[in-house]
Amino acid sequence: MRNQPYGFSSAPYFFLSSAVCPRRDLLIHLHLYMRPPVSRPRAMPAIAAAITPAIIRSAMLTDPDILTALRDCTDPTLPCNIVDLGLIRSLHVEPDLDAPGSGIPGVPQKYRIHIELTLTHPTDETTAQLTAQIRNRLAGLEQAGEITLALVNQPPWTPQQITPEGRRILGLDGNPNLVQIR
Repeated sequence: MRNQPYGFSSAPYFFLSSAVCPRRDLLIHLHLYMRPPVSRPRAMPAIAAAITPAIIRSAMLTDPDILTALRDCTDPTLPCNIVDLGLIRSLHVEPDLDAPGSGIPGVPQKYRIHIELTLTHPTDETTAQLTAQIRNRLAGLEQAGEITLALVNQPPWTPQQITPEGRRILGLDGNPNLVQIR
């Protein structure tokens, strides 16, 4: 091995000039045995081949995924999430084919989300607060693309739309002092 200009050697990882490093034989030895292992392509086992489509299918964004995420959004006037209060009137999810990276392998598919909801107490302040909560929460989903929120005032929200879980959260179940809402 001969010295290169400025003391660089042909070895890719070490400065092997004898003037700078008298123990270059030790460095060469370390260089040969400390390399990262070379990965060799292996045949994919049949189990992994069967699981791969299931993993790809699970990457889809579904209505239950969105409803689970929306359970983190609470109504500004009642201490309960908007799903259990029955504020979500409709939910529509469709692939966003115009999203950046759409159709490129390895890039997660983005989805357009359209939600129609009503409010318990429709004021400008509660509208702004609730829509900001929903947009921020859905933006945390990797597959969420364009989010459209539509406020529906007819028919108005009534307490009959609260789910049994929402009634439990609000303490409306089993309380003898409360009047039954029908």
